[in-house]
Amino acid sequence: MNSSIFTTTQYAINELKDTYPEEEVRSICRLIFSDIFQYTNIEIHLKKYTCLPESFVNKFYAVVEELKQGRPVQYIIGETEFAGLRFRVDESTLIPRPETEELVRWAGESVRPGMRILDIGTGSGCIAVAIAKRTPGASVCGMDISPEALAVAKENAARNKAEVFFGAGDILAGAAGWDGPYDLIISNPPYVREFEKAQMARRVVAYEPEQALFVPDSDPLLFYRAIARFGRTRLTPGGLLFVEINEALEAETVRLLQEAGYAAVTGRKDLFGKPRFIRAEQTDLPYGS
Repeated sequence: MNSSIFTTTQYAINELKDTYPEEEVRSICRLIFSDIFQYTNIEIHLKKYTCLPESFVNKFYAVVEELKQGRPVQYIIGETEFAGLRFRVDESTLIPRPETEELVRWAGESVRPGMRILDIGTGSGCIAVAIAKRTPGASVCGMDISPEALAVAKENAARNKAEVFFGAGDILAGAAGWDGPYDLIISNPPYVREFEKAQMARRVVAYEPEQALFVPDSDPLLFYRAIARFGRTRLTPGGLLFVEINEALEAETVRLLQEAGYAAVTGRKDLFGKPRFIRAEQTDLPYGS
């Protein structure tokens, strides 16, 4: 029997019905067809009854088997889309989320050529690369504690022809060597509390890097405290701080930043209506004071 986009999609829907909602399976299939054949969504629709090569069908079946085990499709095919760009991802990096694209867009409203920008905990480099691509002339850097993640980030900058400097740094230890000054700092740090693991999909908990996701229940804002302290001595007067946050800890994160001395601390909701981002301004203190 000849296989087509239509029949392989129906196969995946049936095989994965206990793992994913049908619409999510369709979305995963579109991602696979786009990755293998470089098809647009329109081409996927127009060619849905076209006979597929047997080699692809066999590979498709193998992908479905991995999906049944819970492995994220982005890790299976080795890449994903973020802010209209293609990024390589593996188990050393988080899979970029659509919500984080909103953080990039919000910060991007304030980015100008010539600004010095630092992405703390850069992971795959998606935030830093997206900002560099949308604002040529900005000086963009990305810091991460993971050598494996930094290797992926550097590859993503190269494949997207973005000028970004990536280097090692541990924000919890003070990020020695990252002296700035910076006009804008942005970060999507770990913020999921340990007890929240039970509410998360297995494919996230089992495959994505724990150090990029989880924080202790006893101190869930430790990264924000470190970032706030770092920013107060590295941001230029009037410089901006943008962070993604745990939806359940908006009030606590706002209070932390206010108590750290930031001005105009403002929250924003994500596309699902959940508190997800905060913007804060450095005061007029001289840099390094």
